[in-house]
Parts: sequence; C-alpha cells; structure tokens
Amino acid sequence: MVFLHFVPLGLWISAIAAGVRVGIFTLVGMRLRRVPPSYIVMPLIKANKAGLDVSVNQLEAHYLAGGNVDRVIDALIAAHRAQIPLPFERSAAIDLAGREVLEAVQMSVNPKVIETPVVSAVAQNGIELKIKARVTVRANIDRLVGGAGEATIIARVGEGIVTTVGSSDDHKDVLANPDHISRTVLSKGLDAGTAFEILSIDIADVDVGRNIGAELMTDQAEADKRIAQAKAEERRAMAVAKEQEMKAYTQEMEAKVVEAQSEVPHAMALALREGRIGVMDYYNMNNITADTQMREAISKAGPQANPGELPQNR
Repeated sequence: MVFLHFVPLGLWISAIAAGVRVGIFTLVGMRLRRVPPSYIVMPLIKANKAGLDVSVNQLEAHYLAGGNVDRVIDALIAAHRAQIPLPFERSAAIDLAGREVLEAVQMSVNPKVIETPVVSAVAQNGIELKIKARVTVRANIDRLVGGAGEATIIARVGEGIVTTVGSSDDHKDVLANPDHISRTVLSKGLDAGTAFEILSIDIADVDVGRNIGAELMTDQAEADKRIAQAKAEERRAMAVAKEQEMKAYTQEMEAKVVEAQSEVPHAMALALREGRIGVMDYYNMNNITADTQMREAISKAGPQANPGELPQNR
C-alpha cells in the first residue's frame, strides 16, 4: 500500500495508454513535492488529445504557483478550437491574476451583454432623464492582465450618457433620437485600458423624471425669501430698539423739564426778595397762568351745546 501510494501505477498506465510519456520517477517526484499526480496527468492527457504542446514541468509549476491547471487547459483547448492565439504562459498569467481564463475565451467567441443600472441625467432645460443601456462587449485576451473590469465599463458608459444628455438643449431631442447617445458614447473610446472591447451600446429605456430646473428655481426663491425675511426682521428689531431709545430719551427730556420747572418757584422767591419784581407782577403772572390753564381745560372739553337745544336721537 505504501509502494502504490508513492508509485501511482494506475495513473502511469493510463498515461501510457493515452500516448503521453510520463516517467514513473516523475510521478514519484510529484508525490514527494506534494503535488497530486492526477491534477497534472489528467490535464496533460486532455491537452495531448487536443493537439496542444504542453509539458509536465509547465503544468506542475503552474500548480505550485497556486493556479488551476485543469481550467487553464480547458481555456487553451477552447482557444485552439476557436483559432484564437493563446499561448500557455499568457493563459497561466491570466489565471494567476485571478481572472476566469476559460470565461474570457468563451466571451471572446460569444460576446457578453452588460446591462447598466439606471443613469440619471439632466438636459439643459432642467428635465431629468432616466436612461438604461445595454453594452455588448468582447473579451480582449491581450489586455486581461492589468486591464480594468466590467465596473469600469459601466462607470464610463454612465459618464458618457450624463455628458451627452447634459449637452442637449432640450430633453425632447434625446427622446426623439436616443441613438445619438449611443454614437456619441461609442466614439469616445471607452474601452481604452480595459479587458474588453466594446462592440455596441444600445439604449434600452428612456424615462422622463423630475423637473430639476424648476425645483432648483423654487429652492432658490425659497432661500431668497428666507433671506429677505431675516433682513426684514433685522430692520424691525432695529426699529423697535430705536423706538425704545427715543422713549428713553423723551423721558429723560421730560425729567429735565420737571427739574427746570421745580427751579421756577425758587427763582420767583429769590426775585421777590431781591426786589427785581413786585407783588403786583407776581399776581399778574398768576392770573395769566390761571387764564392759560382755563383755556386749556376748555379746549380739551370740546364745544358745549347751547342750553336751549334739545339732544338729538342718533
């Protein structure tokens, strides 16, 4: 059992029956290097039957590097049948880079359709358009290593749609000619630096959304109204403060008048003592003051009705 574990005779006989020359010591060496011989021999038999020139050392090195040997061989066979030039080293590099090399070969033969999410774009007249596109791409095997993926294609197509719609004067032009978006976006060379080749861009759906321009104008008007209200409130507060200030000033002046009036009796007494005015002058002044107060009282009371007149019913 130990001998058969280290010396896979059944696998060696299968390789000889398939016409693949693999030494028995090579299989023992795989066991010692902890490489399952079946992971190398079976893909090697498959490649030999497909007419591919692949060595055991290449497959074993790819397995030790962490690659999927069976998937690489399947990709090479598919590329060979489709007459796509794909050497083993490039296929192994694509597999080690983390890309599905078999899927890439299949996509080179049968292009893939990528459906973009709904892209919101606004025309110059302020109308929003919601656009969904379908992008037909074909894998570019030469750029699979280091090339950008599907997310970059979707982002670039979305950017092209937004730019094209944004440069349109009226959203009706876009609705009438949606193919204008396809031609404009396709002419920008969006597949540069990616692992794909864009074959076509088709606009699948165009919906009319909100009137963004009107909403922006409404928001601006509302903001202007709030600013005007704030300024009006500021002016009102200043007016109220000024009014209170004037009331305080008036009360101050009234206090000064009362203070001045309180000095009048002292001045009159001083003038009488010093003989600058006489007693009769003082009495005349009092008469004039009383007469003035009486006239003010009569003017405040209003016109009086004659005693002979009867009150009228209203």
